[in-house]
Amino acid sequence: MDKNMILFFGKKLVVFAVSMFVLSLTVFYVARFAPGDPLVSYYGDRVEKMSQEEREKAEERLGLREPVHIQYVKWLENAVHGDFGISYKYKRNVLEVIQGRLFNTLVLGGVGFILIFGLALLLGILCVWFEERLVDRIICQIGVVTSCIPEFWFSLVLILIFSVWLKVFPSSGAYSMGRSQDVGDRIFHLILPMTIVVTSHLWYYAYMIRNKLLEEVRADYVLLAKAKGLGKAEILLGHCLRGIMPSYLSLMAVSVSHILGGTYMVEMVFSYPGIGTLSYESARYKDYNLLMVLCIFSGAIVILCSIIAQAINERIDPGMGSREDGR
Repeated sequence: MDKNMILFFGKKLVVFAVSMFVLSLTVFYVARFAPGDPLVSYYGDRVEKMSQEEREKAEERLGLREPVHIQYVKWLENAVHGDFGISYKYKRNVLEVIQGRLFNTLVLGGVGFILIFGLALLLGILCVWFEERLVDRIICQIGVVTSCIPEFWFSLVLILIFSVWLKVFPSSGAYSMGRSQDVGDRIFHLILPMTIVVTSHLWYYAYMIRNKLLEEVRADYVLLAKAKGLGKAEILLGHCLRGIMPSYLSLMAVSVSHILGGTYMVEMVFSYPGIGTLSYESARYKDYNLLMVLCIFSGAIVILCSIIAQAINERIDPGMGSREDGR
C-alpha cells in the first residue's frame, strides 16, 4: 500500500512539474513575440526621446538584448532560486506587487466559491424535493436566465442601477480611501462584484447537482429504503446526498478554473485591485516578469485542482487509472 501511494503521488508530481514547465515556456515565448514595447512599461514616455544607443543600453539593462532561449534559461535559473525579477511598471519585486493584490482576489474568489457551492447544493436539494412542481420549475427558469447573462454586461447594469442612479454601492475598488482595515467598508465594496461572481456560476453547478441527486433518487436502493419505511428526508439527505458527495467534491475541484476566470473578469469591470486586474495590466504594458509569475500562479492553481479532481475520480472508479495508462 505504501509503495502504491508513493507511486501514485510521484506520478502526479511529475505531471504537475512537466505541466508547469510547458506553461512557463509557452508564456515566456508568447509574451516576447507579442507586439508592444516593454521599455514603455519601465521608462514611460521617456522612451520616445531615447537615442538608438540609449535604447540598446536600456534593453541590455533589462536583459532583453539576448536571444529568447538564453533569456528563458536565465529566468528559469533565477526562478528556481526564488528570484522572479522586478516589475517593469511598479519598479518593485514582483512577489511584493502580487502580495498586495492576492488577498483581495482570495476574498472575492474564495468567498464566492464557498457561496456558489453551498447555495448550489441547497438549490439542488430543493429542486429534487419539489421535482416537477412549481418551485422546481421557477428555480430552473430563473437559473437558466441568470446563467445566460454575460458577466461584463450584468456588471455594467448593476453599476448603472446601484452606483450611478441609486448611489447605494460603490462602483469600483476594494475599500474607500484610507479605510483598508475597515472590514465593514470592504464588505460594502464586495457586494456588487460578489453578486456577479455568484449569480453567473450558481445555476450551472446547481443544475449538475440536481441531476446527480435525481439519478440517486431513481436508484434501486431508494426503492428498497422506501419499502423499509424510511421517510423522504432521511432517504434524500441521509443516503442520496451521501452518494453524490464524491462527485460533488470532484466538481468543486474541476470548477476552480471556471470560477477563477470569472473572478478575473469581474475584477476588471469593477476595477477591483486583485490578481485579475494585475494580469490585465501586466499583459497590456508588457511587464514580462510580472506576467510570468501571474500566469504560473494561475496555471498552478488550475493544474493542481485538475489533478485533485482526477485523483478523486480515480478513487470513485479505480479502473479509470488503469484505462488511462492503457491508452
